[in-house]
Amino acid sequence: METNRQKKIGGVIQKDLVDILQGEIRKNGISNLVISVSKVTVTTDLGVARVYLSVFPQEKAPEILESIKSNMYLIKHDLSQRVRLQLRKVPNLAFYIDDSLDYIEKIDNALAGKENPIENRDLLEKRKKI
Repeated sequence: METNRQKKIGGVIQKDLVDILQGEIRKNGISNLVISVSKVTVTTDLGVARVYLSVFPQEKAPEILESIKSNMYLIKHDLSQRVRLQLRKVPNLAFYIDDSLDYIEKIDNALAGKENPIENRDLLEKRKKI
């Protein structure tokens, strides 16, 4: 159960990370790429923030995730400059791809009868736990 403090810190981090990532996309002149921060969860000790990203087009998601992870320290520095009056210490950032939209799409297809997981067991995919 997240406390109010964890939710507030997650909201502050989410808002500023969106500004940072979208600003970098605009600054570099990259077109037809959308990155959004769908969720930020902060651990109880406020030491780690798990950042879930949605990337469109989905094919570029692994490449974008790797480039974000390689520039994590620069992103954390930019974030710390933005939230320096709100947070004493910026949590370490851990980036993940948010696959909840893919999961919802599979459920919609199953309900619509397009892909029936009962008849075709190959459609049932074991989800990895984080």
